[in-house]
Amino acid sequence: MAKKVILGMSGGVDSSVSAVLLKKAGYDVVGLFMKNWEEKNEDGVCTSAQDAEDAKRVAAELGFPCYTINFEKEYWDRVFSYFLDEYKKGRTPNPDVMCNQEIKFNAFLDYALKLDADYIAMGHYAQVEERDGKYLLLRGKDNNKDQSYFLSRIGQKALSRTLFPIGHLEKSEVREIAQEYDLYTAAKKDSTGICFIGERDFDEFLDRYLLSKPGDIIDVDGGVIGEHTGLIHYTLGQRKGIGIGGVGTGEPWFVVGKSLKNNKLYVAQGAKHPALFSTSLVGEDPAWIVEEEPELPMKCTAKFRYRQKDIPVTVSKNDDGTLLVVYDDPVKAVTPGQVAVFYQDEVCLGSAIIKSIEQLDKKYNYINID
Repeated sequence: MAKKVILGMSGGVDSSVSAVLLKKAGYDVVGLFMKNWEEKNEDGVCTSAQDAEDAKRVAAELGFPCYTINFEKEYWDRVFSYFLDEYKKGRTPNPDVMCNQEIKFNAFLDYALKLDADYIAMGHYAQVEERDGKYLLLRGKDNNKDQSYFLSRIGQKALSRTLFPIGHLEKSEVREIAQEYDLYTAAKKDSTGICFIGERDFDEFLDRYLLSKPGDIIDVDGGVIGEHTGLIHYTLGQRKGIGIGGVGTGEPWFVVGKSLKNNKLYVAQGAKHPALFSTSLVGEDPAWIVEEEPELPMKCTAKFRYRQKDIPVTVSKNDDGTLLVVYDDPVKAVTPGQVAVFYQDEVCLGSAIIKSIEQLDKKYNYINID
């Protein structure tokens, strides 16, 4: 009897081709479209409704059913509330990582198991491999599309039941398969941005949910050089949209810190200014893929944002259970609230949430102040 797979379908080409490959491999496929957020775009169109229709059309083309499941409450409680709380703290969260941890590989998995599924499947560019009874998360073959960063907080229960049908493929190969099978989504543009914001104005979206209060922009030497529109609109390392022009040497200005207490935004001029660089970070809430802490301290590589080049680091444990991550060389714009993801070669080991960073030059400590 064929194994039953519940496939998370987004209405995009990746999950569509995943369906092709699962059917070709002989699985009994059922599609499930996750409705996590309901809102119309600037043109008054509900994009999630359109994506759901695209998913169902592909499923019909390939001869299997596709249903919609509403996870809006779970998404609000577990992901969006977290997103807002982090911004209130002056940090920059990654809701896509939390969505995978809480919704796609938690709520979705639980629902699929109630339907007697043997596996769930997702159209992510990542791979799962069993070694010595443990399920490992590996990078996707396509380095430009590898999504292991966003999956770095998923544990053994989920990975032991998860298939990534396109993880061994390049994006170009995925498009070719979609064209070969004449799928409705073959030429569909990849979605961008955070799922509940999409391609709309990010600052405008934040202003709808969080209070935004203007305040002073301060250069690292203490001078007031402008006014910010609200600290929630700025993140460490940001260059565009600060609103400073014709000041200083003419080089671009960068955000180097915030003071929530005094509602001040700190900036430095020049892409190589030492205030932009840190030498280490403290990571909280560590999550290990194999659910066992590795032997620490350890040498490995890390990414502090998606698509960043691997950075050689040493990871050790602090007395309070947090991680100390020391970089081999100073790194620019490491941002509290983001995720530090650890790797040994192709294997993703897990991750921690960046709590604080250690400045390259101690006199520019504008990031961890309250």
